[in-house]
Amino acid sequence: MKQERWGERVGRHFLWVIPLTYLLLFYFYPMWAILQTSLFPEGHFTSEGIVGFIARPYLWKVVWFTVWQALASTGLTLAVGLPTAYLLARYRIPGKSLVQALLTVAFVMPTVVVATAFTALLGPSGLVNDLLMSLLGRSEPVVVLTGTIWAILLAHVFYNIAVVVRIVGSLWRHLDVQVEQAAAVLGASPWRLFREITLPLLLPAIGAASLLVFLFSFTSFGIVLILGGARYSTIEVEIYRQTISFFNLPLAATLSLLQMACTFIVMVVYTRLQQRMSVPLQLRRAAAIERPLGGRRAWVAWGLLLAVLAYEVAPLGVLALRSVIVEGNLTFEFYRALDTNPTRSVFHVKPSIAVRNSILFAFATMVISLTIGTFSAYALALSAEQRHMAWVRRLFDPLILLPLGTSAVTLGFGFIIALDEPPLDLRTSPLLIPIAHSLVAFPFVVRTILPVLRSIDPHLREAAATLGASPWRIWREIDMPIVSRAALVGAVFAFAISMGEFGATALVARPEYPTMPVVIYRFLGQPGQRNYGQALAMSTLLMLVTAAGFLLIERFRYRDIGEF
Repeated sequence: MKQERWGERVGRHFLWVIPLTYLLLFYFYPMWAILQTSLFPEGHFTSEGIVGFIARPYLWKVVWFTVWQALASTGLTLAVGLPTAYLLARYRIPGKSLVQALLTVAFVMPTVVVATAFTALLGPSGLVNDLLMSLLGRSEPVVVLTGTIWAILLAHVFYNIAVVVRIVGSLWRHLDVQVEQAAAVLGASPWRLFREITLPLLLPAIGAASLLVFLFSFTSFGIVLILGGARYSTIEVEIYRQTISFFNLPLAATLSLLQMACTFIVMVVYTRLQQRMSVPLQLRRAAAIERPLGGRRAWVAWGLLLAVLAYEVAPLGVLALRSVIVEGNLTFEFYRALDTNPTRSVFHVKPSIAVRNSILFAFATMVISLTIGTFSAYALALSAEQRHMAWVRRLFDPLILLPLGTSAVTLGFGFIIALDEPPLDLRTSPLLIPIAHSLVAFPFVVRTILPVLRSIDPHLREAAATLGASPWRIWREIDMPIVSRAALVGAVFAFAISMGEFGATALVARPEYPTMPVVIYRFLGQPGQRNYGQALAMSTLLMLVTAAGFLLIERFRYRDIGEF
């Protein structure tokens, strides 16, 4: 018996070996290389990067812009997301699953596609301006939001509404309404009910959702780069520019360290709030607390839902529409043009090659992410069941999530300066791309599988062990049937994230291995209606592939459990 317990203890510790080794090699080592490049470029301490940062006043403006636009994006997202989450959580709404799917599809859209969609809707040649110019008889654009802060904020809200609806709505949907009903019988007003009962219970979920929205906006890259133009720059965009345009590695490394420090603090707070959300509450089935939507309130509710749906669907719909409409005529000219190279550009890539590269990299990312994420989720779940392992969970939970909070550009930059000599000389290897993608994707796998693992009653495993079942048989006959659906969701999530990842790919991808987002950005960076139309066509193809992956996620999600 002692030998069996010793073997189980060794097995539990072994669960940490694979994810920690992977993180040490491909996350902490590149991050350490960034630290060395910033502070110890010649083998001894130098303040070149820090002085370069302090001496450039515009960089302080970049930092301030990064912070306040993330705060503004978070506030606007909460203002739209919380009422939407309430309606979907507490009322019977026809087609609710379709509404939730349409809201969430934006979250899995690649940033390059979202930025291109808003350009097609609100840009100088966008649908809104075409309609206004036609109605007002104007020859110049009437409303141009691209290149302004409003385009960035609108895109961030579009992108992150689903985060609030998923995280806050999932808890709101299952809160016990009997407490509220009892307070109402005692004379409490609806506002007092919300302020003193519902809001305190929802605060951990609201805080966690707010931190994630802030984090995604704080590390925004593709949206700011494309919609903001040269006027606006976040820390993420500035790292890319200092690396690619100026090759100022010490300054880029200093900016990366600053961003990592900020995101680590945010992730520590997020994991603490997530743990608070795990405190047992008297939860009810969603169907038991949903009520029909009627009366004057129904008009307001439907008005809000339809406005939010139009806001989420319109950019993507216009993107697809503009890719097949040229001067009012239906045509597939832009799709056919993808396969031609009339200017004999050395940067031209056939769409079939870009699609092939993206799919191959996505499959490799899926395998890596599922392996690392499953081991990580089991390690965290088992450590939570043992009190003496609580310190391990508190330490490693934010560490495992740290790649999610680290900018993709920072990851790519770390790979460039770290993985350039044996035994990890991967600069010219295509394997570098799925490794970078998996660091962004595997935290999603962890947060998808972990809640399902925690929902498994430990008494089931104990009873099976008492009856003589081996650990392997317990895993095969108890855990696997429950976890497999969540694992499939995590795998498709990783696939979709890899298909649309742009920040790290823009730095580490070799010219001979372009992906679809890289090709889209190349088209957008070249003048002419033809190049713009090709960007629309490629973005539509990427959108369709990503949306198909999301539909699989929703089909196989285990009882709506999971943080994303």
